[in-house]
Amino acid sequence: MNLQLVFLAVYLVALVALGLWIGRRVESSDTFFVAGRRLGPVLVFATVLAANIGAGSTVGAAGLGFRDGLAAWWWVGSAGIGTLLLAFWIGPRIWRLAKEHDLHTMGDFLELRYGKSVRAVIAITLWLGTLAILAGQLIALAWILDVVAGVPKPVGCLIGGLVMTIYFSAGGLLTSAWVNLVQLVVLLVGLLIALPWALSSVGGWSAIEAAAPSASADYLGFFQGGGSGWHYMVLLVPAFMISPGLVQKVYGARDERTIRIGVGASGLALMAFAAVPPLIGMIARTANPSLESHELALPWLLAEMLPPALGSLGLAAVLSAELSSADAILFMLSTSLSKDLYKRFYRPQATDAQVLKVSRWAAVAGGGLGVLLAIVLPSVIDSLKVFYAVLSVSLFVPVVAGLHFRRAGTPEALAAIGAGVAALFATPELPGIWTPNTIGLIVSALAFGIVALARARKG
Repeated sequence: MNLQLVFLAVYLVALVALGLWIGRRVESSDTFFVAGRRLGPVLVFATVLAANIGAGSTVGAAGLGFRDGLAAWWWVGSAGIGTLLLAFWIGPRIWRLAKEHDLHTMGDFLELRYGKSVRAVIAITLWLGTLAILAGQLIALAWILDVVAGVPKPVGCLIGGLVMTIYFSAGGLLTSAWVNLVQLVVLLVGLLIALPWALSSVGGWSAIEAAAPSASADYLGFFQGGGSGWHYMVLLVPAFMISPGLVQKVYGARDERTIRIGVGASGLALMAFAAVPPLIGMIARTANPSLESHELALPWLLAEMLPPALGSLGLAAVLSAELSSADAILFMLSTSLSKDLYKRFYRPQATDAQVLKVSRWAAVAGGGLGVLLAIVLPSVIDSLKVFYAVLSVSLFVPVVAGLHFRRAGTPEALAAIGAGVAALFATPELPGIWTPNTIGLIVSALAFGIVALARARKG
């Protein structure tokens, strides 16, 4: 009998049971969307950090460490920098508006600031883009089940999709916050124990240094190595400042102090954690440089290099990471469809019970579509880059400008969204910092500014 598989199966069933038990207390859309705005610093810290440590931060980042070396720190480290800016800049400002105007989603803020047309455009754009990041979490989970038990990728994606959909649809943010707390404990304990054990088993840091020259000349460089480096900041810092899933978790905080403490602590923890997956990837390369895929580095190390009990804990930790991020994504999908589209445009007279029902079914639909997309997309990082790029160029400028420039309106926001997304997909991949995402952000800001100046002169 495969004891690791049994351990993981029991753990997944326990998460589902916890989610269903907590979900019994959720009887209103306010609790489902923002947990009644009662989350304290500990739950805010846990749910934000757990949402940020997902497939890209574990399986993806370890794969980048295997391929590129220490510079892979910037993949997760950039997310930590963005989270700190959310804690001390964007978060408190947008929470005040949410409290004052009873906002539940990012779409509520966009309509308050720019009108319902901007709300509709962003809701549709992000619903499509968000499916890509959901697929990334499921791909990572499938890699784990493949390494542990030879489970085919489509079956692994389906298992992950079922688990996250059941426990999230039961109770929304309230369920996620408590389940995320359990997942976070398992995640941090598992990986922080696995790292020194694995490092010792390959002969320590000197063994990694000895293997580095065969990988690349800059394998031990911090700022740039292979395809990784500080340029990830352009892609990830803006995305983690204005991600609807994270902003909506901020809405659930009980006050601004909770945001600064809880979200700020999660940003610092994320920057510290950023070194762990790349180091694990580098250890895996030292032990097995001919691994079939670099994104198998983390699950392979946990399954093959560690004692069964410790490896099982580590694998459960990675499953926790994928599921905690996946439920944050389902949160975006379900609230966007039910509140931003169904309630606002299709059935404005819908009751609270009807909105709650649609939210749950939207989570089911999003989970199903995410499974299908995960089966098609080739890798975790490929899927995540699609989401982060679309998120940054479509939302960053309208959200930041909406919090600071009261005179800007619908034309400026639509111009920024349209120009940014068009530039993103029209720009070819270029080396260094001048990526399609960089060009998209610049063009979005210019479009916003040009329209604002034109309207000011006309007025």
